[in-house]
Amino acid sequence: MLLIDNEVVAAVLSMKDCIVAQERAFAGVRSGASVSRPRIDTLFPCGTEDGYFRFGSIEGTTDQVHAVRLKSDIITWPRNLDGSWSRKKHSTRPGVYCGLVLLFSTENGEPLAILNDGVLQHIRVGVAAGIGARLLARAESRRVGMIGSGGMARTVLEALVAMRPIEEVRVFSRDPENRARFAREISQKLGVSVSAVDSVREAVSGADILATVTDSMLPVVEAEWLEPGMHVVAIGPLDLTPECETRIDIVVRQGDESLEIPETDRFRQNLGHSRNAFIGGSPEERKRLPEVARKSRPEISWPLYTDVIAGHAPGRTSPAQITQYRPVGNWGLQFAACGALAYRAAKARGLGRELPAEWFVQGIRN
Repeated sequence: MLLIDNEVVAAVLSMKDCIVAQERAFAGVRSGASVSRPRIDTLFPCGTEDGYFRFGSIEGTTDQVHAVRLKSDIITWPRNLDGSWSRKKHSTRPGVYCGLVLLFSTENGEPLAILNDGVLQHIRVGVAAGIGARLLARAESRRVGMIGSGGMARTVLEALVAMRPIEEVRVFSRDPENRARFAREISQKLGVSVSAVDSVREAVSGADILATVTDSMLPVVEAEWLEPGMHVVAIGPLDLTPECETRIDIVVRQGDESLEIPETDRFRQNLGHSRNAFIGGSPEERKRLPEVARKSRPEISWPLYTDVIAGHAPGRTSPAQITQYRPVGNWGLQFAACGALAYRAAKARGLGRELPAEWFVQGIRN
């Protein structure tokens, strides 16, 4: 049994290897070689009047490994002085987070590893952007418009650069210092020209690929800004206005996170950033939870990634089409694919901390 921290995960994983592993895992969904359970949250009142405790879990199985990703957060939804509205989270105190990935062998049930989820989370999100770009972005795509300058923006851009001949990036985020630092550090790391700009509109204009990676509770991109031939990567689930969807010609979904469970006072969908949540608290306490309407065109059932790569549905069919890869669904499968890669690489290199197996198994039938 290995305990694998973020430093080890970062040392043993490469973006390109993770892209290959996730594509192989996604391709196995159709045949049953891979399986994923949608995310389910539990929401419960916490000790602050403006927040809620959220426990989330997802699961996925591929390549003889089952992964369970667990998160324990305090969530708040502050209104900012500039009129923006965002979601914030922490565990114990701001700047500290609790997320774990547990790996088990599907061959004999053995517990294999416990991993910090921070680096894995950023990598698996970046990988989704890379898979979408390879599937849908024009081969000659050279300019990226990036909205957001946090950790996930870095891995998203790394994956896009790995998949397309990116030469120029324009980045906008609310904090001028953050976006300037992002531009300076990423230019040096990836060897592409990255410049910080003063507005979302300036970042979007002329982009071959638009990537939004924000925690905003309000849309940041307007429909009229989308240009012919553009490929859209919206990691922030609320970053695009509902009207944007009417401009997008082709959408390919990574997976499906919906659950056919009737909604009640104690089970809700699309509450805050939770797609499926069991909810505690009084009616007054539940008023803290913002309700979010995710609109889509009901007459269109967009294909899944597996449909497209299997030839059952088209991807981009012309250079002028506006495309989007929707990185929702199969999240547990992403952690299984990348987590298994990290575990095997760490074990082969003698990294991670060995834990006695007897701590995690028992002689009492459960």
